[in-house]
Formats: sequence, structure tokens, C-alpha cells
Amino acid sequence: MSKARAAKKLAQAAAFGGGGLGLIGATVYGVLTAEAEYVKRVIGPMRYYPTPGNGLYGRFPGHPITFAMLGDSSAAGYGTESPDETPGVMLASGLAELAERPVRLVDVSKTGAKSTDLAVQVDTALQAGPHVAVILIGANDVKAKMPPSTSVRLLATAVRRLRAANCEVVVGTCPDLGVVPPIVPPLRWVARSWSHRLAAAQTIAVVEAGGRSVSLGSLLGEVFRTDPSMWGRDNFHPSATGYAAASAALLPSVAAAMGVGPESFVHPEPFRGEAILPIADAAVQATRRAGTEVAATEVAGRERGPRGRWAALRHRRRHPKAEVDRVEPETAGAEDKAETVPVGQ
Repeated sequence: MSKARAAKKLAQAAAFGGGGLGLIGATVYGVLTAEAEYVKRVIGPMRYYPTPGNGLYGRFPGHPITFAMLGDSSAAGYGTESPDETPGVMLASGLAELAERPVRLVDVSKTGAKSTDLAVQVDTALQAGPHVAVILIGANDVKAKMPPSTSVRLLATAVRRLRAANCEVVVGTCPDLGVVPPIVPPLRWVARSWSHRLAAAQTIAVVEAGGRSVSLGSLLGEVFRTDPSMWGRDNFHPSATGYAAASAALLPSVAAAMGVGPESFVHPEPFRGEAILPIADAAVQATRRAGTEVAATEVAGRERGPRGRWAALRHRRRHPKAEVDRVEPETAGAEDKAETVPVGQ
């Protein structure tokens, strides 16, 4: 079975509530969960809980864009020493710079969260009326031995609920667990294969649910394999530098989802390896290069072709991380009274 067909079958199994472990390989999944237990013992209990950076960012006029951050420790910024180092704050400040609008961050992510926790996180986020949301989830599902089809289905449900509320959604897919230092060969190769297949299935499910995905892969590829500064104190989670790298990969897609930034309306460029492909093919290609965005598109006015939904695969240019410019909550009222500009304009 080709990688594209395998990913498509896993996504279909998730959509219809079946599949169990068979479509990803019970043996592979069993080995990976055993390795996850080993890694958990190596890194020990989690001790460094990040402080959410909820608040208003960007000293610009206009009605704030509400941005929600959902997910697990990778979304919360486990191991960071200040809110300004968390992905939520870096993305909020970067989006404010690109949109030239204030951005209100609502960070509901939680260290240790699994896909089963997404429903509650979505409930909380929707109370704020978000315009755009980022979801990073999945690694703890492995530790909990959750069937991949269940993990993908729960993620797709979260995306659909947010989209039903007119919230744009960007999902960072499962990272390449094969680059995590405590995981050694041959289990490293098993982890890499499993991660890629799950990431492809997540991409298919997310795009079908109305969101867009960004492949985190090995985050920035070789740099995470060779640069120890990218890793935090537990040698498992990223450092502040690593989170900044991941945020830089996500920011262009978050901006494009809101219709802001220099690439919001640029069509795929073949000379950059971009293309319009059937969704399963696009999903597999995205796993091979970190920072690759996959989103639904049309061909000749049609959403689907002979091989399923059409998807645009893009390698968006990363933007330098914007300096954090936070407006404290007590002064936010004055900004809210500024001239209102429709979201995405």
C-alpha cells in the first residue's frame, strides 16, 4: 500500500469511527508506545509549567483579532521561563505586526493534554469568539496508547466546531518523533515512520474539516538534529529558541488564514515545489518538508477530482519573529475604541 493510500485509509477510519490500530500497524504502534514509556522515564515528571500570555498584543488601531491557542505542552510552551517565550505570544505578536492590528491572545492549551481534552478547550476558546485558532496536539496520545484513528477523529471534530463558529483554523501536525534525542535507533526509525503517517492522516482530516495544516516534521529539519540549543532542559521539549523556530513556521499560514501578510493571495508556485494535488498526495508530500502548508482549493470550480478533494501545497516564506509589543489588559479598552476594521481586511 502506498503512503498516500495508507494515510487516506487512516483518515477515513477516523471519520467513520473504525480502523483501530490495523491501518497504522499494531506492531509499529506497540513498539512506539513502549518507547514512549522509556522516554517518559528518562525525562522524568514535568516540572516547568508555562504561564499563559493571555492579553492584547500590538499597539495598532482597530478592533482586535482574537487568536486562540489550543493543544498540549508544545502549544503551551513547556519549559519556557516567561510568557513571551511561548508559541501563543510569539504568534500573537507576529500576527499583530503583519495585520497591523491588535491581537487578543486566548491561550487555553495545557501541558499534558490529549486529543480527548480538545472538546473542553474548544468550549473555552469559543466563549471568546476567536477569529483564528492554532492547534498543536498528538504526542500525549501516544503515551496514552490512544488508537491513531481516535486521535485523528477528535482533532477533526475540534476543527469542525471552530469552523462552524467562523473561526479559521491552523493545525501543526504531529512532529517527527525520530529527532527527539532520547529515542535511539532502531526505534528512532520506527518513530519517524509512525509520525509521518499520522501527520499525513491529520492533514487529510483537518483539510476535510475546513482547516489548513502545517507540517512541523522535524520543525526546521537538520537544525533540530544538530543544534542542542533547540532543545529544553528535559532534552525532549523544545527550548525557547526551538519554540521560536516552530512559531516562525506556523506564522505565515496563520497570517494567510486571516488574509494578511505578503503571501495571503499568492497562488502555488511550481518553481518552489508548490502544487495543487489530490489531498492524500499533498498530505504525504507535506510530511517530507517542515513548514509545508496544505489547504483546500478548487480546480475548474470543483472541490473534488477523481482522487478526492483538491488541495494546495505551499512552502510559505517565513517571516522574522516580531518583537513582542504587549498592551496590558487594563489599557486594552482604549485600543478597543479605535476605528474598527473588518477582520481579514
